[in-house]
Amino acid sequence: MPSSCCSPDGHCSTGTATATTAERVTTAYAVSGMSCGHCKATLTRVIGELGGVTGVEVDVDAGRVTVTSAAEPDDALIAKVVDEAGYELTGRV
Repeated sequence: MPSSCCSPDGHCSTGTATATTAERVTTAYAVSGMSCGHCKATLTRVIGELGGVTGVEVDVDAGRVTVTSAAEPDDALIAKVVDEAGYELTGRV
């Protein structure tokens, strides 16, 4: 007897798993040395190029960079690229 995709209560299923949105981790960092739109663009680019990073928001006035990533970020790696770009990551906010 062929199996049906519908359950006895009338709910149907295609047999495929439902895709779920992957967890995202958002981490805010204090960064000193930022003063303009160029600073914002530079940090957005260099941090955004790191593996696992899915978003970067830079608030120059607050001295804050918020990183959204697929997993817990590597603080040392983020600090390294920030420092290499000419700024200083002073810690998590």
